[in-house]
Amino acid sequence: MDTAQEFETHRSRLFSLAYRMLGSAAEAEDAVQDAYLRWHGVDPGQVVAPGAWLAKVLTNLCLNRLTSARVQREEYFGPWIPEPVGTGAGVLGPMETAEQRDSVSFAVLTMMEQLSPPERAAVVLRDAFDYSHRDVAGVLDCSEANARQLYRRAKQHLADGRPRFTSSREQDDELLARFLAAASEGAMAQLEQLLADQVVVWSDGGGKASAASRPVAGRDNAARFLIGLFSRWVNAAQIGFAEVNGVPAVTGWADGELTAFGALELGEGGITGVRLVLNPDKLGFLATQLRELSQNG
Repeated sequence: MDTAQEFETHRSRLFSLAYRMLGSAAEAEDAVQDAYLRWHGVDPGQVVAPGAWLAKVLTNLCLNRLTSARVQREEYFGPWIPEPVGTGAGVLGPMETAEQRDSVSFAVLTMMEQLSPPERAAVVLRDAFDYSHRDVAGVLDCSEANARQLYRRAKQHLADGRPRFTSSREQDDELLARFLAAASEGAMAQLEQLLADQVVVWSDGGGKASAASRPVAGRDNAARFLIGLFSRWVNAAQIGFAEVNGVPAVTGWADGELTAFGALELGEGGITGVRLVLNPDKLGFLATQLRELSQNG
C-alpha cells in the first residue's frame, strides 16, 4: 500500500476527529489536508503506527487552529452555531447510542467552545475515540496526571452546562413533524404547547442572511419569532428532512440551493432549544452531502 492509499484508510476517522475539535466541516477538511501534507513529507518506514501518528499530527494542527478560531468566534456577527454535518451515512462515526449522538450535538459542540484547546482535545480523544489517559498524554505531550485533570475539568464543565435528557428517535421524529406543522401553519397555540417555558432560539446568519442578532428566549417570544420566520419559508422554500449531527432535522431549499437548516433540542418541559443555520457559508458542506445522498439513493 502506498502512502496515499494508507492515508485514505484513515481519512474518515481524521475528519471525524477534526470536526469534533473545530466545530466546522470546512476547517476540518483543511486540517485533514494539512495532515496529509505532513504525512506525504515523512518516510512511512519511520512511522510504526500510522493511525496514532496521524491522530497526533491532526490534533496539534487543530489545537493551533483553535487559537485563531476563538478570536473569529468573538468577532462573529450574531449567535455562532457549529457547521451542520449529515450523519446518516456514518460520516462522523456510528450514531447508534444516545451518547454517540450527543457527542456531536450542537449543544455539546457549542459548550466545548468554552473549553481550553487542550481540554477540548482531551475530551474528544477520550470519549469519541476511546483513548486512554496515557494515550491522550502522548498526543498532548503532557503527563498522564495532567491529561486526567484536563479531561475531568472538561467533563465537569459540559455536565454543568447541560442537563441530561434522553429521547427515542421516534419521539424526535414525531416532535419535529409537529413543530414544523405548527410553525408553518402559524398555529401559535399549538407551537407554544411544544415549547418549554425557557426555550431559546439561536439563528446563525453570520451577517450574510436575515437572522436575529441575539438568542430569542422565552416561550412567547420564541413562538412569535419562529412563526414569522417560517411564514417566509412556506412559499419560498422546499422543506426536506435529514439526519444531521445525530438528530432528525429540517432543511429548506430554494432554486436548488440549501438556504436554511434547523434542529431541535429536547428537555423535560418540551423543546428547550431551536438552532437555525441560515449563513450560506455554513450550508455548503451539508448541501453537497444531501445532493450526493439523493443521487446515490
